[in-house]
Parts: sequence; C-alpha cells; structure tokens
Amino acid sequence: MPALALQGFGLVGTTLLRRLRAPVPAALLSQVTTTTTPHPEWQPGQNQPHPYGDSERVALDPAALASCYGLVISSGVPRPIAFVSSLDSEGRRNLAPFSYFNFVAHDPPLVAIGICRKRGEKKDSLANIEARGEFVVSIMSDWFIESANHCCGDFSSDVDEMALSGLTAARAKIVEPPLVAESAINMECKLVHKYEVKNAAGTDTTTVVIGQVVMFHVLEAVLDTVTHGPTKPTVHFDKLRPIARLGGNTYGIVNTVFDLPRPDRKV
Repeated sequence: MPALALQGFGLVGTTLLRRLRAPVPAALLSQVTTTTTPHPEWQPGQNQPHPYGDSERVALDPAALASCYGLVISSGVPRPIAFVSSLDSEGRRNLAPFSYFNFVAHDPPLVAIGICRKRGEKKDSLANIEARGEFVVSIMSDWFIESANHCCGDFSSDVDEMALSGLTAARAKIVEPPLVAESAINMECKLVHKYEVKNAAGTDTTTVVIGQVVMFHVLEAVLDTVTHGPTKPTVHFDKLRPIARLGGNTYGIVNTVFDLPRPDRKV
C-alpha cells in the first residue's frame, strides 16, 4: 500500500487515499502500527542530512510566482481539517471543510481557521461567523470522508450541505449551529478575534478567524479519562482515525506512529 514518510511529530506514515484504486478495508483503516523512531541509534550532536545528495536548493520568491497556493498546500503537510458548521441570518445551515486550521492555545482552548476569499467574495462560512459570532468545528475521520468531502462543492448559500451530503445534525448545548453527529469530536466555538490578510495590492484575500472552544463533545468510545484522570482527558487518535490534508486532492490516514519524548523527559 502506498505510504508517505512523514518524519517527526510522532508520525511516520499516512495511507494516501487519492491513489488507491480499490477501497481500503475497514480493518486496515483502524490498524495502527507503533514502531521505533526512524533513527534510534542517533546521539546528540550527530548530523542528520537530507537523503537527496547534491540536490540544489531552489529559492522561490512568493512575489515572483503566479500563485503560491499549490506550494503552500503541498508544503505544510499533513494538516488537520476543520469541518465548520454555521448558520446564516435566516437560520440556514452551512457546512464546509477548511485545512488552514489548528489549535493555537489551550488555556483557553482557541482554534484558528484561515478562510480565503472565493473569487474576491467572502465564503458563506465566514459571512455566517461574522454575523452570528459562533460556529462549530468537527473533526473529520475516515468513516465519513466521502460525505465530508462532498461539502467542498461550490454550492449557493441556500444549499444545505449537511443534508445534501447525507450527514446528520445534532443539537449543540451553547451555540446555535449544529454538531455533525457522524464526527467523534465536535467543538462549540465563539468568535473572539479575526484578522484580515491583505496581498501586495492591498486586497483582502483571507480572514483568519480565532474561536474559543466553549464546549467539547467527544464520543465516549474515543475518549481517554483513565491515563491522566477524568479532569485531564485525552483522545485515542487510533480510534478517532483522523484525516490528514495533503497537497492537491490527496488526503491521508495515520497508520504508523512512534514515541519520541523531549530530551528533558523520560519515556
């Protein structure tokens, strides 16, 4: 099976979804292998050169490129995906995935999402978040990737992507936008800040949305309240089976991991 070597951050390999010609067996999707680090014999001070010999390093000036999009989405990998649900001023649902996303703090828990303009206009998700000041981020897992990916379509603002893709709405506790019932992790968020990104011409091209998580919803099946106790819960990533965004149309599944503690910590 094709695999992509991703050294570091405890991640060795992801299965590439785009290039497989046959369906991935369910048993394989849920199978995670724990291995040693790539270089267990390494000692502090030893050099670890790249494996490409005399390959020249190419300097790429963003200002000289026609577009940085392909370079950016294929370089900053793997990325988690925010599956964002929101409501417009009339209460119509919107659901869309964004891979310019991650947590940026934990006290309080904050998420950041970069929402680019679409043909110069604000996307529905951004317009809804600005109007209502709240949204829900769900984490995408392999068992509903096809449904989630269908929400990427260029649909008009009156189309309910959740219904169109066959996904199920669940009621949130604090915010109005719905949870995605098929997701193992949903996070109710309140907008706390947004930052407008301008290009060299002074045109707004992206809005970075900062949201505070005011409520987590985690399926008990993926939740770990034993390792560190019920007040310091964690998630079993092998049960979460999260999807990683790579370049182009390629996604990945985490299936090989290793532990690599900080040098000031024991295993």
